Amino acid sequence: MTSEAPLLPDHLEGERMRDVERLELLDTPHEERFDKITRMACRVFGVPMASVSLMDHDRQWFKSILGLQLSEVPRERTVCRTTIARAYERPDDPALVLPDAATDPAFMDIPGIGGEGGVRFYAGYPLFGPTGHPVGTFCIYDTEERSLDPDQLDTFAELAEWAQRELDRSDELERAAEIQRQLLPRPLPDLPGYGIATVCLPAYMVGGDFFDHYRLRDGVVITVADVMGKGLGAAILSSAVRSSLRGVGRVFDRFGRPEGVLETGLALSVAAEHLAEDFEHTGTFVTAFVAAIDFSTGHIEFADAGHGLAAIRRADGEVEPLHGGGPPLGILPETTWISATAQLNPGDTLVVCSDGLLDLLDEQSDPAALCRFVASHTTPEALVDAAQALTESEPPLDDVTVVAIRRNEVL
Repeated sequence: MTSEAPLLPDHLEGERMRDVERLELLDTPHEERFDKITRMACRVFGVPMASVSLMDHDRQWFKSILGLQLSEVPRERTVCRTTIARAYERPDDPALVLPDAATDPAFMDIPGIGGEGGVRFYAGYPLFGPTGHPVGTFCIYDTEERSLDPDQLDTFAELAEWAQRELDRSDELERAAEIQRQLLPRPLPDLPGYGIATVCLPAYMVGGDFFDHYRLRDGVVITVADVMGKGLGAAILSSAVRSSLRGVGRVFDRFGRPEGVLETGLALSVAAEHLAEDFEHTGTFVTAFVAAIDFSTGHIEFADAGHGLAAIRRADGEVEPLHGGGPPLGILPETTWISATAQLNPGDTLVVCSDGLLDLLDEQSDPAALCRFVASHTTPEALVDAAQALTESEPPLDDVTVVAIRRNEVL
């Protein structure tokens, strides 16, 4: 929809656009949580069209739209731009209602207003960003002249509040995503004789995948885990699992037996016991792979809790999957996981990933596709870069995590 609405002052427009950008919703796929609102609006008011949109620098972009075959329209001369300006001018009465836009001189010349099948009735309500600036609109439209009585205006405002809550939720998810990013382990640039590369890309704003790595004694411990489910709930549980596994490793390092870097099977067993009530109450489970590598010998001790996505790429390009383990954490109470061993020789790379990468590589999730992918990349950095490129060319439906650690060749 389009109008000769005055431009906002530069300082207001700059602050308003920062609120738009902070939401990180522009050009994201349609979401059912917004589509429910537009469907409900059409049913409640008996109108053929409704939308939830954001106002960008030069366009109005629709997060959800029903009854119109549009994804965006130029911002210039938009009716919703008038609604945005009204939020500043009349904050106590922000709704803009036009019983017949086709007879209003400010809007009657806009393409799509009036005419055969064109919009005549318009009602728009501003939606606000994290710091209170209007970032978009909730609107209903009709091809016939109409008005809203006081009860209908209240209902319209309530539906707009629903849309606002969803925008607020988006901002909360972004804050949660930022915290989750900050909880990822810091880089380990000083591993003697080893190089490591990692990536963790949630399919949505927050995810249930996580990885961890930290030094113990004369070695390094690597963990990759995948919590059942997606979104904020999975992210909360993944944080608890990460803390438990790392805490067990630290306790064993200080008070446990001195031999080896970490007895990984025992560490998984203790962490699972610690988390048993959380798994029971949430009805979920976690797959996990934990490996401890001795720097001097390349000896690997690992335990696999239903993860099954780890392999060693040998220096000659051959890929050997690492087998063995037990069920995921949270499936069978009082499970004891048993450690297995492998050897990382000079030039070899240990690779652990999540099933989100496997899904991108093969529609049938064939593990052979992962082996081929790992074999074709000689360094951890190249492997991680290739995995990230896959997510950019084909947005994943599941979180994608890769950890690759290589034992340097002896010169």
